[in-house]
Amino acid sequence: MTINTSIQAILEQAQAGKIPSREECVQLLQLPEQSYESALLRATADQLSRVKFGQAGMLLAQIGIEIAPCPANCTFCSFARGYTDLPASKMSLDDIFLHGKHLTAHENLHSLFLMTMHDFDFDNLLQAVSELRKHLPADVDIVVNIGDFERQQANELHVAGVKGAYHVRRLREGIDNTLDVEERWRTIENIRHAGMDWYTCCEPIGPEHTPQEIIDQIFEAYAMGCFQNAAMRRVALPKSPLFSRGQISELRLAQIVSVVFLAGLECKELKSLAVHEPNELGLLSGANCIYAEAGANPRDTEAQTERSRGFGLADCERLFMECGYAQVVLPSGKHADLQSNRIKLFT
Repeated sequence: MTINTSIQAILEQAQAGKIPSREECVQLLQLPEQSYESALLRATADQLSRVKFGQAGMLLAQIGIEIAPCPANCTFCSFARGYTDLPASKMSLDDIFLHGKHLTAHENLHSLFLMTMHDFDFDNLLQAVSELRKHLPADVDIVVNIGDFERQQANELHVAGVKGAYHVRRLREGIDNTLDVEERWRTIENIRHAGMDWYTCCEPIGPEHTPQEIIDQIFEAYAMGCFQNAAMRRVALPKSPLFSRGQISELRLAQIVSVVFLAGLECKELKSLAVHEPNELGLLSGANCIYAEAGANPRDTEAQTERSRGFGLADCERLFMECGYAQVVLPSGKHADLQSNRIKLFT
């Protein structure tokens, strides 16, 4: 079997530490996901990722602490005000603590995320963070996944114990929802100004998104210096206005994960690369990070995603082991060993 010499040259340059150009990344995304070249792309990204991240995974968890008809009205989200069936609810502090206790039980979690709707009660969030920080193990970061917020609020979150924030200028932001692109960027600048780690993602990827717009979004994130990048496919929610467009395969998602990783080879701030939702192909194509989830989930039609499509702690540990990861990294830089759970995970 002969390989496309242009693709071979791009991958060989990546192995030598040179990131592909925008045009070369577009070329990599234009490959059929079932092709020989695409398989080589995934293998190259997997090998380089394991070297860059020291053969260690990163285990994160998110608790969706509230549900409400969201005014952002994202046409890919189960909370969108225009069509959501989920009843409004807010998780109590006791329930947040119980979820936090469960998700940190094995002492291998890097960060615990708290997720709200786009509009949220800032004082309530601050209280939850402050109280949770008292109960969580010291070697677990708290990260927020919330709507847009001002610089002073970013500073207050950081003082309360928030180490990082997930925020994205999504694909077709302002088109597939009501959000303002510039406000999204201002919030990202506020995160960085406050000294918090910035988590981001190329999302929510659907079949209609072109290689060029995917690459533009990926390079934007690296230009600003992200702590974590990722790739997430859009889930085809039955009542979503985008349902008829379908969703990409995990194989296609893995190809995109590989390109996201190679494009970030020179990003010094990058400490991990995630795949959403957790899957083996992604962890074998450049990703080293996955998320457990509890409570509300924008890709789920059930209010408690841990009872539905959300992965649990043990599910994530097992997936890491299946993909050859024996350790996960903690915020201190120390590694937690998954080997001690080997028998339990495989039985």
